Amino acid sequence: MVHLFRTSLGVMALAAVAVGASGGAEAANGPFLPHQALYELSLVKSRTSSINSARGRILYNFAGNSCEGYTSEFRQVSELDSGEGKITLSDLRSNSWEEATGKSYRFKIETRMNDTDSSQVDGSAERDGDHINVKLKLPVPKNFTLDGTTVFPTEQIQRIIAAAKEGKSLLELSVYDGSDNGEKVYNTLTVIGQPIPADRTASSPDPATSDEHMKSLTRWPVTVSYFDREAQQKEGEQTPVYAMSFELYENGVSRALVLDYNDFVISGAMGKFDAKDTKPCN
Repeated sequence: MVHLFRTSLGVMALAAVAVGASGGAEAANGPFLPHQALYELSLVKSRTSSINSARGRILYNFAGNSCEGYTSEFRQVSELDSGEGKITLSDLRSNSWEEATGKSYRFKIETRMNDTDSSQVDGSAERDGDHINVKLKLPVPKNFTLDGTTVFPTEQIQRIIAAAKEGKSLLELSVYDGSDNGEKVYNTLTVIGQPIPADRTASSPDPATSDEHMKSLTRWPVTVSYFDREAQQKEGEQTPVYAMSFELYENGVSRALVLDYNDFVISGAMGKFDAKDTKPCN
């Protein structure tokens, strides 16, 4: 159950994916919208008897452009009630910066469960030819390399939007976001549904669907499943650690978030949405 909050960093990708980050070269997909979004979390269903209720919030800030790179600030506070007075409160915070073409990535992640000391991850990654060099400061100093086909969270979103515009329905990517202990790589499978035209009324409107910046934009229903790469390589395991579904706009904003952690499912309804001024490249 603890992985709900750690992998909410896969949720940082979730900050990239599910939480409406934007990413990638503007030339490829048009400008991405700097914005702040608030998502209200609630329990959709529990597949076991271990979760009676869940609630929380995600606050996400995205800024930057293709010259300066993209910054993401993400905070998720969640409360799980497993019955008999057992409440688990988690507070996850992350800050990241990604160079616009996916060459460099910096990240700081802090997770606190109940009243325990916080766990921290602090590191950076640099693309160098056919590999990526990762340097961790926390939780322990460590240097290692990743395969160069691995992408960072904002490039992941860029690739999803590009695939959607090309009419593709499936996309496989290996993603590194610094989550867990800073050494985890996820294999992801993205399923992209049919485009939702701008003039189609949303079944459950929210602040994004009524925003002037969004009214003329196409969006796509997207589901991204995250698999433990090491488990797949060793055991051929094909069960995702978690999956995220959402509607992704062509400017990188996401709405109608659903987080499936196998044992239970949480929805994230957008409560607030504020577009920020786009800063052009000099």
